[in-house]
Amino acid sequence: MKAELRSLPRTLADLVAQHLVASGQLLDSDPELAYQHAKTARRLAARLGGVREAVAVTAYLSEHYDEALTEFRAVRRMTGNHEVLPAMADCERALGRPEKALALSREKQVVGLEEGSQIEMLIVAAGARRDMGQTAAAIQTLEVPELTKRTRAEWLPRLRYAYADALAEAGRIEEALIWFHRAAGADADGSTGAAERAAELEGLQFTDLDDEEEELITFDEADLNLDPEDDEAEDDEAEDTADIEPDAKADDNGDVADDEDAADDGDEDEDTADVEVGDEVAPADDDEADDVEAEDGKAKD
Repeated sequence: MKAELRSLPRTLADLVAQHLVASGQLLDSDPELAYQHAKTARRLAARLGGVREAVAVTAYLSEHYDEALTEFRAVRRMTGNHEVLPAMADCERALGRPEKALALSREKQVVGLEEGSQIEMLIVAAGARRDMGQTAAAIQTLEVPELTKRTRAEWLPRLRYAYADALAEAGRIEEALIWFHRAAGADADGSTGAAERAAELEGLQFTDLDDEEEELITFDEADLNLDPEDDEAEDDEAEDTADIEPDAKADDNGDVADDEDAADDGDEDEDTADVEVGDEVAPADDDEADDVEAEDGKAKD
């Protein structure tokens, strides 16, 4: 790629390189954005095979299969690189053309591909057979010596998973379980999901610890009575309690006297305080005084 960039003016080469680097960094986390960076690089330097390959790979991973197929063809024509054949065949499958995928798997250049690329082509060809309803032929396609090979190559768990999946589709569940477990044993990072498929066939279920933790948190919140309506009720009770004055007294039954009763009691206390010890209480009015004098005169007579 560096040699190809040297054929460009320095400023343009730097700009194309920046987009290619960004595309590579985003390939796993955001394939669509990686694809957009690669397309920008192609617009700037469409004659570079490395740039076209970057567009092909990012278009394939972001599921733009039609454009990916076009770009893979361009890469093969421009660079003579036949390692892109399995990806081209898979694009044909994705576009609903399994017959063309099988045709690509029969090209003579497939024999000269690297081992990993040959295995990928076998997997794609078997998938195309299954697309056409030829499950038995798909199983036969995958029955190769590499299934039992002792290796840590990345293609081994994928090959075993594809074989187990075809067996399961054919109803050969016991054999499928064996090969799903073998695929899981070779799949160090669990990228194939073989262990989950085996558990599914065995009737087991995996528990998502994150979901379980969320359920526990919800349960705790229910125990803590965090219902907003309950909070409003507690606030109302607090307001009712705040209306009672600190100086209010409770009667014999424990009831709190209201403000009017407290005011009446206060008035009585003031009236009693005005009468001094030894003072005579004045009559309420003149008529009552006259009646008292008349009664006293009768008594003297």
